[in-house]
Amino acid sequence: MRGEWPDLPRLVILAAPHSSAWDGLWGLAAKIAMGADVKFLAKAELFRGIQGWLLGPLLRRLGAIPVDRGSPTGLVTDVAGRFAASDKFWLVLAPEGTRRRVERWKTGFWRIARAADVPVVCAYFHYPERVIGIGECMALSDDIDADMTRIRAYYRPWIGKNRGTT
Repeated sequence: MRGEWPDLPRLVILAAPHSSAWDGLWGLAAKIAMGADVKFLAKAELFRGIQGWLLGPLLRRLGAIPVDRGSPTGLVTDVAGRFAASDKFWLVLAPEGTRRRVERWKTGFWRIARAADVPVVCAYFHYPERVIGIGECMALSDDIDADMTRIRAYYRPWIGKNRGTT
């Protein structure tokens, strides 16, 4: 681990590049080792059926919030409400939204952070040096394009397990 968490009660934490299922496992291991109370969004399918019966309680205990990806309406409002209702609420998101290479990052993290009026912390995976880093804490502006450009530029040097960021 490199870097230090800011002393702030509410944060959106970005984790990138997200190029492997190992990122989630390493991220959970780091969360547990640091004793950090960090929430994350997880696809609702993980909480259904036999898989959900087995994994659901564990995932919730680890901080998972189930999300129905087929019907994301109201997600930003729901998550912003969780920030408002909590004295301390840290949420980690992978801005790529998938492990595949993407040209455009999802903007949900930006919308959530703006709605909750919280900063974004740029955490990164850098597999060549076997590092999970806690980087820059950024206040967001009203200009999504400028913010996305600034955040993407920050992540340019970091290399995930299977690729860097685009």
